[in-house]
Amino acid sequence: MPGLYLHIPFCKQACHYCDFHFSTSLGLKDRLVQALVRELELRRHYLGPAPTLDTIYFGGGTPSLLSAAELEALFAAIHRHFKVAPQAEITLEANPDDLSAAKLAELAASPINRLSIGLQSFHEPHLRLMNRAHSAGESTTAVRRAQDAGFDNISIDLIYGVPAAGHHIWEADLANAFALDVPHISAYALTIEPGTAFGHRAKKGTFIPPPDEFVATQFELLLAGMKAQGYEQYEISNFCRPGWESRHNGNYWRGVPYLGLGPSAHSYDGQNRQFTLANNPQYVAAVLERGEVPVTIDELSPTDRANEYLLTTLRTSRGCDLAYLREHLGLDLPGTRAPYLAELTANGWARIHDNVLTLTDAGKLLADQITLELFSSEPAE
Repeated sequence: MPGLYLHIPFCKQACHYCDFHFSTSLGLKDRLVQALVRELELRRHYLGPAPTLDTIYFGGGTPSLLSAAELEALFAAIHRHFKVAPQAEITLEANPDDLSAAKLAELAASPINRLSIGLQSFHEPHLRLMNRAHSAGESTTAVRRAQDAGFDNISIDLIYGVPAAGHHIWEADLANAFALDVPHISAYALTIEPGTAFGHRAKKGTFIPPPDEFVATQFELLLAGMKAQGYEQYEISNFCRPGWESRHNGNYWRGVPYLGLGPSAHSYDGQNRQFTLANNPQYVAAVLERGEVPVTIDELSPTDRANEYLLTTLRTSRGCDLAYLREHLGLDLPGTRAPYLAELTANGWARIHDNVLTLTDAGKLLADQITLELFSSEPAE
């Protein structure tokens, strides 16, 4: 079943690593929620007639800035135009500093049944370096409060590869995360994007990212720690206790259609993608004043679809089904890239079993490089 994504493009302050679309000015928040309600009506048929939603995801930005009344308005609009599966997974991304006991009581009384909490680190200097709005103490307190409020389906985000003299800070972050006993952890390597504060500082030479070897060692520490604690790595950056995968993100990786609402949101109907304009005032004006959703359609060629399948499936523990890739998407890797596949397996970077290509732990360190090497530049047949 398809999913629904709602982008809430507001934050209290700008994290120095973030290149997602957001605004630190909240003056337009009420109007933008009204626009989301209207867009739900305008795009109610994007996923077909009367679709049943299996997942709903509030991302951002910082969706935990939404008031109880704003969430109620959005859920009312969702139920007006869509069916929602009885056991639907409904996730809200949240920052620790928003999760007071009162806020969590509001969220627990809503249809939301999963929280994704952006901790990033338990080390105060690293939080200040990244310009996070919360403190190290709030990282632990927010999760404990959420558990006390009745949320058992909790994911936390961590960032590794932050410049440091050694690995003891990352090891402590992992130990603190494991002590919280949450069922899902997402861990991402710090990436320096050009338009971010870190990107500008790196260009000036005032911020120096750690060497690749440092980041690779922290990734290896991550894998070892997760395995020892009973977490399964079902995607390169995502780990869960058995049965606690993110269904919404898992559907992205499996190519399940979804509708994305709000400025900068992406949608996929099973064939092509759409991208909504990443400009809050222009988005609101288009939707509320003209009844139009400012989207750009990205028509995927057969080659695009084959490469996307490669990109997403190689990141997952399920791997890339080579027979499906050949028969449904026209890309015959065993026939056209046999020497490179043999090199991958000989070096211990990948394995092929029952015609499914999966990356080993060593190969995951090279996932982007391997995927680019396997990409097809020729029209798929």
